[in-house]
Amino acid sequence: MAGRLVERWLAAAYRGDAWLVALRPLEALYRLVVRRRAAAYVAGRKAVWQAPVPVIVVGNITLGGTGKSPLVAWLARFLGERGWSPGILSRGYGGSSDRYPLLLDADTPVAACGDEPRMLADQTGLPVVVDPDRTRGARRLLAAGCDILISDDGLQHLALGRDLEFVVVDGRRGFGNGRCLPAGPLREPLTRLDGTDAVVINGEPAFDPPAGAHGMALVPSAWRRLDDSRRVPPTPLPFAGPVHALAGIGHPARFFATLEELGVEPITHAFADHHRFTAADLAFDDHRPVVMTSKDAVKCRGLAPVDSWVLEVEARPEAAFIDWLQARLVSLSTQ
Repeated sequence: MAGRLVERWLAAAYRGDAWLVALRPLEALYRLVVRRRAAAYVAGRKAVWQAPVPVIVVGNITLGGTGKSPLVAWLARFLGERGWSPGILSRGYGGSSDRYPLLLDADTPVAACGDEPRMLADQTGLPVVVDPDRTRGARRLLAAGCDILISDDGLQHLALGRDLEFVVVDGRRGFGNGRCLPAGPLREPLTRLDGTDAVVINGEPAFDPPAGAHGMALVPSAWRRLDDSRRVPPTPLPFAGPVHALAGIGHPARFFATLEELGVEPITHAFADHHRFTAADLAFDDHRPVVMTSKDAVKCRGLAPVDSWVLEVEARPEAAFIDWLQARLVSLSTQ
């Protein structure tokens, strides 16, 4: 029930519903807390630890999904192909472990590490560490031999110094009504973008993008059988007729729209972000195929029907962003 209420509030925040005006006094208090917290790090009242290797932060300033995890996976592969030894650092939202820092291995359960870290470890094959204390987690990645770190969803974790900051924005939803919590979907005021290195917009923007923003597309790359990892191209479809489409992500509508663009007839089932699936969530009397995202798939192993498919997507940043990143990496390697 709580998850449904959050989703309804988030939808209202992106639409800019009039009743949110009543929450602006709380927004003012939230902005004050955010501003004072940031000022404490700038003034040195709170310590910032700078790793001895480059740190790249990929995050967002809005609640809800923006497509940052596919960009993290792309960036990790991009760095590896150019001779770096990257490691991924995550808070591990939705997971809980009795030992941190947690360096994932093939057997680390989702319940311990969270869905996004499990997905990123499976997709990249690179070291992934989960730790609520990002500084401690970063040291663990250094011990694992990493020479560049990617902090996933780390924009607001100011105790870890960073060399580059990327903010990912959903092109369809943008910044909603432009207000901070709880009167809008922003984690930080829009002025926060002024201090970041790159704004990356996922999809064609339905708003006026910030000056210098870069574009990115999420492109379906393959269908994968959940039970045996068999992969086939996105088209033609490996199933026929309507399917049950599950999405427990920050913006389920984007996944459902992608399915329709591929010619899928989805019977949609939206869940709250990081939803913990049970067998009952995947039990349908009509025995139609079930399709899901990669993020949801790591939580549905052993629960889903035999005829279940995962739609894998890849981030494809525009050429201008890749050229810019190449130049920045050269400067980082010479520091």
